[in-house]
Amino acid sequence: MVYLIIEHYRDGDAVRVYRRFRDRGRMAPQGLRYVASWVTEDLCHCYQIMECDDRTLLDRWMDAWRDIADFEVVPVLTSADAQRVIAPRL
Repeated sequence: MVYLIIEHYRDGDAVRVYRRFRDRGRMAPQGLRYVASWVTEDLCHCYQIMECDDRTLLDRWMDAWRDIADFEVVPVLTSADAQRVIAPRL
């Protein structure tokens, strides 16, 4: 499954997030794959694409960051997958 993760840095403090990332890495459990990310210009939010077959892996990863970021999780489909799903309804 592919997930769009919206991270909201607590108190808009990107320094804490990037310092932890520098010191400890992404801290993703085995089986959770980072795909790509984009950060807002004000450095307060990150939009991240992650993939895994087991949602609990995503939850474990977020638990390692919850003290400095809040998360929204949106399961998403690629455009090609969405096209296949909708095709029988057209």
